[in-house]
Amino acid sequence: MSYEDHWELLVQLDEELLKGGVILSEWCRFIVREADTAYCAGAHLASILISVSGIETYLRSEYSRTGNERLVELIHQAPIDNALKVDLHILRKYRNKWVHIDVPWDDEDLIQHPENTEQKLEEMAFFAARTLRRVIYENQWL
Repeated sequence: MSYEDHWELLVQLDEELLKGGVILSEWCRFIVREADTAYCAGAHLASILISVSGIETYLRSEYSRTGNERLVELIHQAPIDNALKVDLHILRKYRNKWVHIDVPWDDEDLIQHPENTEQKLEEMAFFAARTLRRVIYENQWL
């Protein structure tokens, strides 16, 4: 897919999910833009990592009690839909597999079949873009 095709998918997500307006911190807005840019450029792993950062930033800005909660705690304490919480945990766990690689030399499948990893990353990058939007658009005003 081209850069423009990726942007079109993001525009479609915004049209589908954004029905009113939202207020975001400048940090959150900046991170969302970076996640979108990475996704459109085909930097799928980067877009996943940055999307999770945007999600954490939003949850922290809206629902943090101490400012020191981990992402898993922010998800649990946020008053958001349970289906969204399930998706957030899926995304968080997928991100953790990349951030905390347990066996770095167990890379034979990546070497022999990089297309499998790349395809999964692209799928998860779109899932991350959608989930990020579901989070930042969860408290819209009309």
